[in-house]
This record gives sequence, structure tokens and C-alpha cells, in this order.
Amino acid sequence: MRHVLTALALLATPLAAQDTDLELVLLADASGSIDAAEIAFQREGYAQAITDPEVLAAIADTAYGSIAVTYVEWAANQAVVAPWTRIATLEHAERFAADLLSKPRQAYGRNAIGSALLAGLELMETNDIDGWRRVIDFSGDSVNNYAGPSIADARAQVLAAGVTINALPILRPDDPGRAHGGLEAAYEAQIIGGMGAFVVTAESRASFAEAVKRKLILEISGTHALPRHAER
Repeated sequence: MRHVLTALALLATPLAAQDTDLELVLLADASGSIDAAEIAFQREGYAQAITDPEVLAAIADTAYGSIAVTYVEWAANQAVVAPWTRIATLEHAERFAADLLSKPRQAYGRNAIGSALLAGLELMETNDIDGWRRVIDFSGDSVNNYAGPSIADARAQVLAAGVTINALPILRPDDPGRAHGGLEAAYEAQIIGGMGAFVVTAESRASFAEAVKRKLILEISGTHALPRHAER
């Protein structure tokens, strides 16, 4: 997997070595259960959230006044959609959002969650950024893992590197068995971990962008005093 991720990193425009408050990898589900419209909807939700005045205010209020973020879609493979970008201003955020909205889908196939988590870790380990905090922000609509390393092994490796994993379970209206704590509880038990780790659930398409915004503010502000299930 290393040579694939190295190629992905080379495709991204690297940042010069610098201090920043937060290195944030956004891992977004692009597996077979996510159709083209949902890919676009997710990207639009993140683009809207990263340019939101409240999110930008949270960034400005950090110790360094900036964060570094990359957006990666995961399925059987992982693909960098928006490369590492330092965000300190609206202009930076708009550039990142434009990257999100301009690229074609690049990840396909069934779930490989363990591989996705390790991809996020490697993108942090191989960049030129020195973040005070490092967070993987994982979103998806199931906890299935059909290929690659197990979720447990990958999660343990990520946490051992001092990286926090937060999660955004996306509940699907056509699968009531996942609602009311099912997928959310699975993500808490199997995926999240590290200092202040939490779950914020997207209950519906209508609430997705707001859930992303809420989660980004918590991650950027480093608010660790909240319960592990952040208030929905």
C-alpha cells in the first residue's frame, strides 16, 4: 500500500515545513453504497462547512491561527481529492473548497476501512507539516471491512502514533436497523479513539452539512471536555 500512498502524496502540492495548530485528514466514504449524487453532496457539505464564518472564526482562535487539511475519498482504494492546504483565511478555505468541487470521483469498490485509516496516517507522516495536534476525521455509512488490514489493527497503529480518530456516521433512511444508535455505537466501539475522540451523527441528507460544520468546529477548537457522543 505504501507505494500507492506515496504516489498520492506526490500528486498533492506539498506545504513548506511549518507549524500549525491542527493536521486534519478528512476521510470521506466513496464506497459502492455511495452513488455519484451522494459523492457530490458530501463534497458540497464539506466545502460549505470549511468556508463557514463560524469555522473560520474557530481557526483564527487557535494558537497558530491556521490548520492544515486534506480531503481523501476511500473505498477499496484511497484517493486524495484536495491536497494538503494551509487554511488561515477565507481565501485559503475557498481554494480548498474549489478543489473539492472540481475533481471527478477517484475511489471505487467495497469498504476497506483499515486501509483508509492507515492511508490517513501515512499522509500525516509523509507531509512537511508540524501540527500541534493530528486528527483523522472518518465518515461512512457502515462498519464493514472487506479487504486490507483489520479495523482493530489499523486503529491501534493510528492511535499509537498519537493521532485522534473522530467519526461521522451517515445514517441511511433505507436501513432502519442502523438508526437510533446502531451505526453510531459501532463507530464509537470500533473506530474512534485518542484524546477527546467523539462521534457526530448525520441523521439525514438535510442535516449533513450542519453535522460536518459542528464536527469541524469541535476538532479545530480542540474541545475535549465534551462527551464522546457530541450533542446532535
